[in-house]
Amino acid sequence: MAMFHAEPVRPEHYRRFEHTVPSWFTDAKLGVFVHWGPYSVPAWAEPIGELGTIQEGWYAHNPYAEWYANTIRIPGSPAAEHHRKTYGDAPYDDFLDAWRPDRFDAEDLLALVASTGARYLVPTAKHHDGVTLWDAPHTGGRDTVSRGPRRDLVGELERATRAAGLRFGVYYSGGLDWHASDLGPIVEDTHGFLRPVDARYAEYAYDQVVDLIERYRPDVLWGDIDWPDAGKPSGPFSLEQLFERFYRTAPEGVVNDRWGETHWDFRTSEYQLGGRVEGAAAWEHCRGIGLSFGHNTQEDETHTLSGPDAVRTFVDIVSRGGNLLLNVGLTAAGSVPDLQRRTLEHLAAWNAVNGGAVFGSRPLDPSIAAPSDAPWARWTRSTEGSADTAHLIVDGVGPVRLGGVSDRIDVASARLADGTPVPASRDGEAILLVLPTPSLEGPALVSFPIVGES
Repeated sequence: MAMFHAEPVRPEHYRRFEHTVPSWFTDAKLGVFVHWGPYSVPAWAEPIGELGTIQEGWYAHNPYAEWYANTIRIPGSPAAEHHRKTYGDAPYDDFLDAWRPDRFDAEDLLALVASTGARYLVPTAKHHDGVTLWDAPHTGGRDTVSRGPRRDLVGELERATRAAGLRFGVYYSGGLDWHASDLGPIVEDTHGFLRPVDARYAEYAYDQVVDLIERYRPDVLWGDIDWPDAGKPSGPFSLEQLFERFYRTAPEGVVNDRWGETHWDFRTSEYQLGGRVEGAAAWEHCRGIGLSFGHNTQEDETHTLSGPDAVRTFVDIVSRGGNLLLNVGLTAAGSVPDLQRRTLEHLAAWNAVNGGAVFGSRPLDPSIAAPSDAPWARWTRSTEGSADTAHLIVDGVGPVRLGGVSDRIDVASARLADGTPVPASRDGEAILLVLPTPSLEGPALVSFPIVGES
């Protein structure tokens, strides 16, 4: 797979799709992921840690609640035992029929998403369980229009996203579908685990993604876990034809790097995995507010990004040239869990004051000013007309000393986001600041003019 590989190879017949990534995406900085499906009914997983930090037993103890259909099929797994005790021998599809999103209001959700400053939304249209959140072709009625919710959830999200002025994307699991293929549970990661690769499934997935493109005209096509091998060469029902359709419908659209070694506009990392790609021309880091993407009732505050932590995560990624795709795992009823809402509301409040230093910004050359972990400090750069500004986002109250700051930073003109002057002086290549107690918990923003030649 291209995902997480430092130097994937693009085949010759996919090179014609290479193009400059549109500025809307590189300026966006923040998107919101939405994981929602029948797995939101049991909403259960072991919160064992972040992806990339667990060396053994990941699948049997998977913290991703959206993998419930896989984890309960692993004999002896805690999820299988929980399922047996709670639901007996009930099949997974009972959760589809039990799913009642009675509290879901797409407009309310998008109001919260838009308040954070996010510029795009990417909901799951089909996850690995194969259930589609619209009446997709070939489902045989195994979708949210025919069963359970009896609603076109993709359509509702698309309309609300457009109405809120955001770009709309769709997530589609092309590499895995536990219903369309009976390959048994994934028990260990050998980077070659069982996935459907045949021509029948390639046509199945092709038709569903084409339907998504034609109905909802997404700006982001977010694939996952590869693509069936039979669909990668040129020909009918090929991924090549699919990308042709996508770019014809969305000339400023973008695709991620999880379609196998075929084509991508931007690279992706996830939690602690894939950090090697975080220097590409365009990249995006995705993670949940907790340890799972799907809603997990087993998570508490110890597993969840606080508001200030979410701010630091966001700023760190932007300062290094990336976007953050921060996930919301909706409850089965369609509401944002309280812990996740609290984090999003804090991020929204911080961005409302300081977002001008983040959205549309670019990384600051470390030769001008370097990041620091003690104190925690990150830099961004923005240009408006002839004004060239360095933005310091820093944790601290009272006297703060920060090294690695060149004389191109005009220390005498230090200002808070509201224009209040900040006492600042220089000590060689270090600067000394006196920071007030922030009105909102988390890092403070101090901006400086950049002087001298670039």
